[in-house]
Amino acid sequence: MKPSLESLQKKLRALETDLHKPEAFSDPKKYSRLTREYKDAKEKLEKASIIEKMSSDAASLRNDQSKEQDPELKKLMNDEMNELEKQITLHKSALDELLHPADPNDSRNVIMEIRAGTGGDESTLFAAELYRLYSRYAEKQGWKHKIISSNRTGLGGFKEIIFLIEGTNAYRSLKYEMGVHRVQRIPETEKSGRVHTSAATVAVLPEAEEIDIDIKPQDIRIDTFMSGGHGGQSVNTTYSAIRITHLPTKMIVTCQDEKSQQQNRLKALTILRSRLFAMEEEKRQKERSDARKQQIGTGDRSEKIRTYNFPQDRLTDHRIKKNWHNLDSIMDGDIEPIVQALHEQAKKQK
Repeated sequence: MKPSLESLQKKLRALETDLHKPEAFSDPKKYSRLTREYKDAKEKLEKASIIEKMSSDAASLRNDQSKEQDPELKKLMNDEMNELEKQITLHKSALDELLHPADPNDSRNVIMEIRAGTGGDESTLFAAELYRLYSRYAEKQGWKHKIISSNRTGLGGFKEIIFLIEGTNAYRSLKYEMGVHRVQRIPETEKSGRVHTSAATVAVLPEAEEIDIDIKPQDIRIDTFMSGGHGGQSVNTTYSAIRITHLPTKMIVTCQDEKSQQQNRLKALTILRSRLFAMEEEKRQKERSDARKQQIGTGDRSEKIRTYNFPQDRLTDHRIKKNWHNLDSIMDGDIEPIVQALHEQAKKQK
């Protein structure tokens, strides 16, 4: 059963009250969770309000049409009514998806990890461009993003960059970006004008909270070391960089972007928690669906998902065998049509 407008309004008021309580302000994680729940409830309420208003307009139009004598006006009213009903169906479908998401993690924030792959310096520059693409996309969606950890090269590229994107349904929009992104173009350093192929890998993790993954102190080893900059020079003379080893899984996370050891520790724990959560989610998904390999993947970063061909100004998504042009605009974050196409294909497959 779909909740009524009244019940959605009631939930929104309750969340509003919780957000203004002192204990919410004193606990950043709780405040973040409540804010996300509030935005989610507000989106549902707005969608439900639109449906109610359109349904009321359609009923009124239907009533007026039944009394109308002029055939031309009657036809115009009928066309308007058909269009309204079409819009109501679309909004109802969107609301149903908000109320019953196929993936319970869809509303979460996202941790993205981009790593340079084959192609030397060119792949590190491409990794930097992919980071810019996703940060620009986040800005256009009204989301926030911040770097958690990075390993920058002297040329301005990234060997690795890990960043957080905070926004309503961020994971829903970006989860199909995981995999190998391949670029074909003439590098700036190439004098003979030959087209090179290089690649970067993208991992997309739903941000996990402490209530999702309980990391026991005895399960981790924390080492400190001096932060290093480009070319290995020292950034500071204190042991502020952190390396956390999760002993049960042998997973290692390092963080050295912050000057404070405590801040680096918190960031490293955030990455570790999200990686462990993603690992558990992947196990559950594999157990639930034997056909998962045939669907649009969200868990295999070794899968080549996309090619950015600059000489032909073309982006190809290999999973849905579809092309887009105007790479300049795409690299500036205009990927919503691609995001929607992947989402629609995933819905059909499910």
